[in-house]
Parts: sequence; structure tokens; C-alpha cells
Amino acid sequence: MTEIYEVSELKEWERVSAHSHIQGLGLKNGKALPEADGMIGQEEAREAAGIVVKLVKEGKFAGRSILLAGPPGTGKTALALAVAKELGKDVPFVPVTASEIYSMEMKKTEFLTQTLRKAIGVRITEVRKVYEGIVKNIDIKTEPYPYNPYQQIPVSATVTIATDKEEKKLSMDQEFALQFTQQGISEGDVVQIDADGGRVIKIGKGRDYAKKEKLDLSAAKFVPTPTGEVFKNKEFVYTLSLHQMDMIHAKQSSGDIFSLFFGEREKEIDSELRKAIDENVRKMVKEGKAEMLPGVVFIDECSLLDIETFAFLNRAMEQDLAPIIIFATNRGVTEIRGTTIKAPHGMPLDLLDRILIINTKPYSGEAIRKIIEERAKTEKINLEEKALEFLTKLGEETSLRHSIQLLAPAKEIAKSGKKEKITEKDVKRAAKLFVDVRQSVNYLSEIENRMLK
Repeated sequence: MTEIYEVSELKEWERVSAHSHIQGLGLKNGKALPEADGMIGQEEAREAAGIVVKLVKEGKFAGRSILLAGPPGTGKTALALAVAKELGKDVPFVPVTASEIYSMEMKKTEFLTQTLRKAIGVRITEVRKVYEGIVKNIDIKTEPYPYNPYQQIPVSATVTIATDKEEKKLSMDQEFALQFTQQGISEGDVVQIDADGGRVIKIGKGRDYAKKEKLDLSAAKFVPTPTGEVFKNKEFVYTLSLHQMDMIHAKQSSGDIFSLFFGEREKEIDSELRKAIDENVRKMVKEGKAEMLPGVVFIDECSLLDIETFAFLNRAMEQDLAPIIIFATNRGVTEIRGTTIKAPHGMPLDLLDRILIINTKPYSGEAIRKIIEERAKTEKINLEEKALEFLTKLGEETSLRHSIQLLAPAKEIAKSGKKEKITEKDVKRAAKLFVDVRQSVNYLSEIENRMLK
């Protein structure tokens, strides 16, 4: 007996990160709004960050850095991300923790160099000569493959493409013929042929052709017939980081046996190659073909960095191709790693002298309430008023992070009770199951006293 099964529809994978809602600093004429761009509270810190953004845009921030110092859960990462958002579209934001530097197989200096170059974007504008139009006729000539006479391979192609204005017949060599075959380009397809770059791009099936042939318009991607002339100058804009450019050129020049048999491996990039790329980028900027986008490198737990790393970063800040480095810490006076010297925030004084320090302060009860509301909205969680009040009070007594962490478990508890809204009872149940740090420490201290004393 034949059976029929219903196939459940695949849902789009969605993950709400800790800072999905951050869109900027939330400033108006340099003054911080109480709630804007996903930012709540920390008005002084946001206004200070706004001044930094202005300095960066005016080119007056070279050789400097920022240190965000404050207790855990006061929005240091959110503030760094907001700075990157304020600097503009496509500006890279590269977050790292100090502990990452010591867990890599490569040298510290190489890891730091790669991190800094990941945070420098280059927006490249190219005007290329292309043939663009709908394929009216295509004739691909083939011949037997030298090593297998029964297999036919394309050797040339004759293609007629047209716009709403004109029509051209093009003769192409084997390289283009192969691309036409590989992409399955046929009559009625809208194509873009880059003669200089040797590329063929299939844009989609022509809408007018589909209507004429009575094709199913819901079955494929249909695009309008290109307008104007077939041969035209077309502008292409794309953004690459300096590290991506390093990797592209490194792969092109790589020809070692290891890569041939085992694929690419993590390796150091030659400094001469980087210098050549930097010179090429400077030349493109002077000619108006590219625009530099200095991004943000956010280094959390900076008190864990050692004296060698601080010395490297101190020197890196002085270079003309350098991103904005934002350090973050919640430590006061502590030992500089790699020495026996104690210093503020565990950082050398010569580096601290070149850093603008921004303090983040604990949130007020009203700010905690608004942040929980914003977070619940982002995670699509419905809270009753009493549940929100309880979480706000809990955030004041314990920490903001603990209150926010309870949202997801409380939602699951409410779901198991077939409730659409989270009640105060659900939140209290979650708070009982998932205790805060103080409760956990007090419990273990009590057990320790019983067992060991």
C-alpha cells in the first residue's frame, strides 16, 4: 500500500545574539537620548563615544585608542559595536578576547596583525566594460576531448544578445564557452559578460521571454530585459578587508606541495606581500578607485594581555593604516602580565597615556526595566507587567545579565503551561531553578563548612 507523508516546511534558522538590537549610539545633536538605536542609559559614556566618532571622521584620532572601564554587564561591548555602526555602512567590527591570542597556533604578532587588518575595509569602485542583454540565440561548437574521444567539450561560442534598444552578435573563445555550458545558459537568459575579466554572469531568465513562452513565473527568478546599449560601462562597488586581500594574493602565490595534497593551511603571510598590497591600496585611493574604511577592533579582558602584546599594539596604533582599537576591562589596579609590576587596569603607563578612558556605570532601576523590555521585544517574548517588575527588582538585587538570562527559561516554562504571556509565577520558577552567583556561592560555602570543618 502506498503512503503519503506531509513534509513540514523548513523554517529559516534564526539566532538572536546579545547585541542584535544595537543600531548606533542613539545621539541627537551630540546629546544622548534616554532610549534610541537600541541603546538605553549610559548617557555620559555614549556622548563621549560620540565625540570619538566625530574625531575619527575628521581624521583627528590617529595614534590614540579607547578604554572602556566598568563593571560586568554595563554595556561595554554594546558601546564598541555602536561606535562601529555610527562610523557608517560596511565598517568592520572585529571583537576578540585577550585569551584568544594565547590559544592560537600561530605567533601572537601574526594573529594581532591579521586581526588589525580584518578591521580595515577597502570599498572598491570599478567601472568595467560589459556586454549585457537577453540571449536571443546561442551556438556552442564542440569537439572530442583529447583523452576521451567519446566526450565532447566546448571550444567556441557564438551568442546573440539584445536589449530593448539594440542587438549584437558575439564570437567567443573556449573560456567563455565553458562558462556558458557550466552555468546552463540558454535562450531567454539575461547575462552579463565582462570581456576584460573573462567572466560570464547569469542574472536570471528574462520576464518578457517567459511571458512569450508562457513559462511559470513562480518557478524561477525572472528579471526585466536590460535597457540601453548592449556594450556599456557599468559600475561595480564591493568591500574587502585588507586581510581578505592578503589571503587572495597569498593563495595566488602559494604553490607548495602541502597545499596541493592537503588543501590550504593556516600560515603566516609574508610582510613584503602586505607592503605591496598596502601600496596598491594607497594608489587606488589616490586615483579615486577606492575608499578606506577604518573599522573597530574590540579587545575584551584586556588585563589578560601581556607586556609584549601591549608593546606591539602601542606601535600598531601609530601606523597610517590602523583601525580604532577599543579595550575593555573590569579590573582596577592589577599586575601587568609578563612582569611583576602592578598598574591601573593591568596596562603599561606609556600606553595608558595615549588612551581616552570612558567609564560605564551600573544601570538604574528604570534603565534595567527598559533594557529587559527591549530584550524581550528582540527575542519575541511577551511579559506580563508583574513579571517585568519582578525581573527589574531581581536585576537591581543581583545583576542585569542574570535577569536577561532568565527570559528564555521563563518562556519555556510558560510554553509548557500553554500560556502565551510569561507571568510572575513563571519568572519566579525560573529564578528558583537557575540561581544567581551569590546564591550559588552561599550554598557551596555552607556545604563546605559542613564537610571540611
